[in-house]
Formats: sequence, C-alpha cells, structure tokens
Amino acid sequence: MSLVTEWTPETIETEQVYKEMGVTDEEFAYIKRVLGRAPNYTELGLFSVMWSEHCSYKHSKTLLKQFPTDGKHVLQGPGEGAGVVDIGDGQAVVFKIESHNHPSAVEPYQGAATGVGGILRDVFSMGAKPIALLNSLRFGSLERSRVKYLFREVVHGISGYGNCVGVPTVGGEVQFDDAYNGNPLVNAMCVGLINHEDVQQGIAKGTGNSVMYAGAKTGRDGIHGATFASEELSEDSESKRPSVQVGDPFMEKLLIEACLEVIHYEALVGIQDMGAAGLTSSASEMASKAGTGLRMNLDFVPQREMGMTPYEMMLSESQERMLLVVERGREEEIAKVFEKYGLEAVTVGEVTEDKRFVLEHKGVTVADVPVDSLAEDAPVYQPEAREPGYYEEFRKTDYVPEVRNPRNVLRALLKQPTIASKEWVYDQYDTMVQTNTVVKPGSDAAVLRVKGTDKAVAMTTDGNSRYIYLDPETGGKIAVAEAARNIIASGGEPLAITDGLNFGSPENPEVYWQMQGAVRGMSGACSVLGTPVISGNVSLYNEAAGGQAIYPTPVVGMVGLVKETSHITTSDVKNAEDLLYVVGGAEREFGGSELQGMLEGKHFGRAPHINLETEQRRQQQVLEAIRKGAVSSAHDISEGGLAVALVESLFAEELGCEVEIEGETVTELFAETQSRFLISIRREKQTEIEELIPEARFLGKAAAHGRFHIIKNGATIIDEPIQTLKADWKGAIPCLVKSEG
Repeated sequence: MSLVTEWTPETIETEQVYKEMGVTDEEFAYIKRVLGRAPNYTELGLFSVMWSEHCSYKHSKTLLKQFPTDGKHVLQGPGEGAGVVDIGDGQAVVFKIESHNHPSAVEPYQGAATGVGGILRDVFSMGAKPIALLNSLRFGSLERSRVKYLFREVVHGISGYGNCVGVPTVGGEVQFDDAYNGNPLVNAMCVGLINHEDVQQGIAKGTGNSVMYAGAKTGRDGIHGATFASEELSEDSESKRPSVQVGDPFMEKLLIEACLEVIHYEALVGIQDMGAAGLTSSASEMASKAGTGLRMNLDFVPQREMGMTPYEMMLSESQERMLLVVERGREEEIAKVFEKYGLEAVTVGEVTEDKRFVLEHKGVTVADVPVDSLAEDAPVYQPEAREPGYYEEFRKTDYVPEVRNPRNVLRALLKQPTIASKEWVYDQYDTMVQTNTVVKPGSDAAVLRVKGTDKAVAMTTDGNSRYIYLDPETGGKIAVAEAARNIIASGGEPLAITDGLNFGSPENPEVYWQMQGAVRGMSGACSVLGTPVISGNVSLYNEAAGGQAIYPTPVVGMVGLVKETSHITTSDVKNAEDLLYVVGGAEREFGGSELQGMLEGKHFGRAPHINLETEQRRQQQVLEAIRKGAVSSAHDISEGGLAVALVESLFAEELGCEVEIEGETVTELFAETQSRFLISIRREKQTEIEELIPEARFLGKAAAHGRFHIIKNGATIIDEPIQTLKADWKGAIPCLVKSEG
C-alpha cells in the first residue's frame, strides 16, 4: 500500500485511495458526512484504523452485548484495557486475552512476541503488576513443513519475550487441526495483581491537562497493523511484513516498573497503552471515554526514523509505548519517574473541551475530526446469518467408531499432537520467575500463590473448536464449562472469563451464523456458572488463501480463586492404592472427538450434549469435596475420554492401575461426554466421597506395579506398561517437530 502523502482530498476520492486502506464506498461517504468534507490523507488513515474490525468490532458489537458482564466479584468489566475481579482483602486480579493471529502467520517470532508484549501493557496500564502469562495456540498438521516452522517460531517468540520480561508463562493449550493449516491462531493472556485503590483508567479528563508520551520512540513498524488484522490472509500477505511490529522485552520490563511507580502519583489522571492503531487509538479512546477532546503537536513525538509523516506517526504500532494524561504543571514529576528507568516521557499535547481530535505538524493542522467519530461512531453491521448445509446433516448422523483393539487405539491417541504432552512447548518457558508458581504447566490449570496471604489464583485457557464447528451453541457452552472444570479440578472457584473470539469472515453468512451460535452458547454458560465476561478480543477474517475459514474458535481464559492454599489440587494420582472414581457417566458421543479425527481424518456428526445444570451441580460437588480434604487429585475428562484422562493422571508418579469398566467398551474408554471428572482419594475417604459426590462411580485403584490394566467382565481389555504409554505421549511432538517434511 502506498504511503504517498501528496494525495489531496479530491484525488483520494476520485482515485478511490480509501479502498487500499480497507474503507468501503459506503464508509467513505459516511466519513464525508461526519466531516462535512472529504478527508485528507492523514484523516483517512485515522478513520481506516479506528473503523477496522480489529478496533471497532463493527461486525461483532451487537453480539458482544449478549455477554453477562456484571457479577459479585466484578470491579471493572469490558471497556478498559483489561477487566478487574475482586479476590478479597482489598486485592483484585486483572486479566485479558488478545489475539495476534495475522502477524504470527507472516512473521511468527515477532508476531507472537509482540502479542505477549501487548497483552502485558493492557494489564499494567490498569495499574496491576503482571504475575502470569498464558497462551492458546492453534496450528495445522505437524506433518507440514510450513506448520512446523510456524509452531517452532511462535513458541520461540512467546518464550523469547516472556522469559526476558520477567513474567512467568504458566499455562495454556495447544491444539492441532488441518483447519488451521493456512491460518494459525496465537492468543496471549496476562493476569495481574492489584490493590483496589490502585486501579487506573484510560481517560483524558481535565481541560488543559497535558498529554504525555512515554517509552520507546516511534518507528515505521506496524503501520496499518490493525487493518492487516482485519482482512483475510492471502498469497501476498508476505508483503505485509512491515505491518508486523518488533518487540523489545528489556524496554518493556523497564516500562512496567516505571508505570507501576507512576500510578502512585496524584498528578496522573489516566494511562493507556498504545496497542492496535497506536497513538491514534490510545489518544482518541482516552478522550472519547472522558467526553473531552485532544490537541497534539506531532513535532514532539519521539521518532527513531527520519522524515516520518503525520500519517506514519499516528498509525505506527511500534511497541513499548504508553500515553498518559497528567495534571497541568506537574509534567516534570512524571518525566523524572520515567527518566529514572532510562525512558523518555515528553509532553505532546493537551486535553481540550471541544470534543475534537486535532493534530498539528510543522505549524500546520493536519487533522481535525470529532473524537467520538473515531472511537465510538464507527458503523455497526448486522450481517446476514445462514445455517450451513452441513449442520442438519450432522445432527442426523450417529457416528460410531470401529475399534477392534483398544490398546492400539489408546497408544495412537496418546501420540495425537492435541493430546500428546506439551512439554516441548512449556519447557521453553520460564514458569518460576517471581517465585509464586505453585502448579506449573501440565495440570488442568496453573496456580499461583498470592504472597502474604493464604490465597492462590488458578488460571486456564480452553476451547474445543471442533465441537463449535459441529454445533456452535453447544460448543460455546462446552468451551466455558470446560474452562470452569479446569479451575474446579485445581481447587479454585471460577470468577470470570476473558474471551478471544477467533472466526473467519463475518461477511460470510455461514461464519456469522457460527458466531451467533457460539456467543449465545457462551453467554448461557457464563450465566449459569456465574462467570461473567470482563474483557476480551475479537479476531475475524481468519482465512487462508482462497477463502477457507478456520474452525470457529472462541477461546476462554478463566481465572478462579483458591480460598486456602491447602485446597490446591493437581491432576496427578499421588499414591499406589489410592482409589479411583469417575464423576458422571459416558454416553455414545464421538462427533468432534479425537478418536473420530484420528480414525476418519475429519470431524462430523453431533457434538457432545451438555446440560448446564448438571455441569454446575457436579462442579460444586467436586469443589466442596476438595475443600473438605476428601480429594487427592482431580482431572477434567476431555479429549480422548476416560482412558486418556486416567493414563495422564498416572504419568507423574509412573503408577499403574487396576480398573474395571462397565457398559460398552469404546464408549466407556474414549467417549468425550461432558461434565465429567476423574478423581483419586485415599482409601479412608471412600464413604465421605460417596456422600459428597453421589454421582461418583468407583473404578478401581492405583497400583505400584506400573501397568495400565483395564478389565471388563473379568477379561483384560488393556494391559500395558505405563512407561510405554508415557513414552508415546512424551515423544510425539518432539518427533514430529524434528522430522523432515
């Protein structure tokens, strides 16, 4: 795309330059009505990024209103950099998830790294100290060389930034499916800790107050990044590499420390990071939220490249930058804080009362637009929704897998990349920095202690896109419910979620139908389970060249409170002779399952059923049993069914088991029926557990012999050394990553 600034308002219109920026004919006409004239080149740039899907949510805003956003724990819901939830004693957690999908597809290391940097700034701009990072990743088949490359580089980017910045990466999930061959998904989540009185807002109030720019200098990296994130990937997406920012985690670390110090100064009025759309979004959003205007002199914007134009300065998405509003006359106090950390903080403008966004450069006014027109008044669309033809066909399909040898099937399932150990991934992350991590990656949820208290915070990311593809509403419910089960199994009470909604083009009626259903299902589950949505992100146009959309992939980031550290529970069976129970029965449900994908090479049929009242009841019973000390380990039964959950629970101590199943063998072992837990208990807790969890069914016991032994009607179904199964599980991803192809 040309960055020529000689375009006049007239030639912009006659030569339709606006289309190069993603602005439609109708939207350009709307801009002309707002301004009462045609925009100049800089003004057009402002509108193009602020009205992009990534910034305005113009195709999803009506859907997002369905989410419950209030609750007894919620201190700050959607609308700020991140959401805030009370955890008692005057403390709160701040968290959010964000996507960096398109940048990661063309420049995976920097795309993933700057995704981490951006989500950190969302959290510490609220005044919170970042205490944990998580991620949710989707890739295509690891049989493909391009996918291997993306996978390796994304993980390196996450570790490269997170490890250097000094915030532990403690959890996440990685799933693999052909649906992501051409468009990987990289969602980053950050959790921070804060005292109630320190919560900040990104507002520009107080006429005459100063607008200060802090952090790294502005360069030409990331220009039109928000627009790039709002269009389909295509064969020429490699040419969009200039739209991918470059991160500096060492500067980010300094920026965190400076911002956490500056929030205690009364002179600070508001603070916001420069994320998508850079200086344009932060400045216009802060003014719009406060009902004010801003006037900025771009001559004072720190620049690292010569001859930058107003368009380039305003649309740059250079990293590690913050915008502050400071009481007039007290700018020096704030500048000295940043100077102490070797960072620049300079005054670039002031708050006005006219609700206009005015930019000056070299003595000339280069932009003058109503501030609300950028931040609030983007067009809102209600696209057509159409049920895909496959949906009714799938609902009528009762898929039953043919399994002749359960042992071989189990071993094959353990090698499936979505099920296999992710140790190759999280071994590259620093999980222990800050020394608060109690439960590291590998269990159902990560758990971090809250120093100075007996509390801990549990956190997870989750979402099964295959179910959502088959049945968006049911799949949306399952995504929230499964995240909640992860928190419960760790001894925590689910508090709230942040959502990362990853879909194809909303202009495709079938994709929009998927969006409608998924949001409806998620909203229903959030209401029943008491987990309001406090922040989130929408990423659309996730499509490969040729318009092939990804599976609809809403990702749920959830945080829970562990009231006492003695309640912290992991998924690992602790001792030989511990008793094993399953909570909830299996049904013949294989649509969207790992077993189906492995045997058939595709997903079809009905998604597993979920009853939210049943889900809530079992979750509460399991949590109560954990809090009463009756449960030694707990594990959510998900991909691969009971057999995979059971064998995973035995790996840490390399224990065996003696388990007897009832019912149809394949269903009992491999069905992905919802609302189920696998728990282990000490023998003396047997009577208590059966009273606390009436739906718990005795399976058998752990054993010191180290063999995975499953029996039915007295006959052996599976008898395999646990070490053999563990080798299958641990070796799968390293083998695929290293293989040629």
